[in-house]
Amino acid sequence: MVSQSISKANRAVKISAILDRIYPDACCSLKHKNGIQLLVAVQLSAQCTDERVNKVTESLFKKYKTAKDFAEADPEVFSEEIRSTGFFRNKTKNIISCCRMICEKYRGELPGNLEDMLKLPGVGRKTANVVLGELFDIPGIVVDTHVIRLSNRLGLTDKADPEKIEFELMELLPKEKWNKFCHQLILHGRSICNARKPKCEICELRKLCVFGSENAINSKT
Repeated sequence: MVSQSISKANRAVKISAILDRIYPDACCSLKHKNGIQLLVAVQLSAQCTDERVNKVTESLFKKYKTAKDFAEADPEVFSEEIRSTGFFRNKTKNIISCCRMICEKYRGELPGNLEDMLKLPGVGRKTANVVLGELFDIPGIVVDTHVIRLSNRLGLTDKADPEKIEFELMELLPKEKWNKFCHQLILHGRSICNARKPKCEICELRKLCVFGSENAINSKT
């Protein structure tokens, strides 16, 4: 059973150490050749798997390479090209509008700070933190569905709101851990801590996990 005396901060540090051992090379799994393509890939990944996005962008990025390419895309054609990622009409509108602003306001280059990134159409804190972390090595907490699920199960938060979780995790971990920690949680969520059937019996985080500890107790009753 998880000790009730251990603080969230201590638990987070211990969890981080284990994840460092299990996933030492964790990083963003979205394939890209430049910052604009990464930005687009992250936008496409909303409500879609990275695996599906990578399949779509394999051909998409041969056609669209720069902000100008995306800004000048035909919306009807582009919508069909990204249809399989879901919510394709809204994603088309946001991506084209976003790249137009990048061309008009930032000369085709991505802004390197959170404030300006959040002004871009369709760019929220998750997207901005992924891009800033990968391209500019700016510390940030990326909160997706895996991070929400695992941070709650691990007892690091009891919040459901992504922004509240982001700020809670920022308080628990040193800045240099922020980017990698989230990528590690995402990998662990995909391989072990699944939404429907978590593999608690083989999870190396179980002794530090509130959810895993409760499962162990329930399985004995």
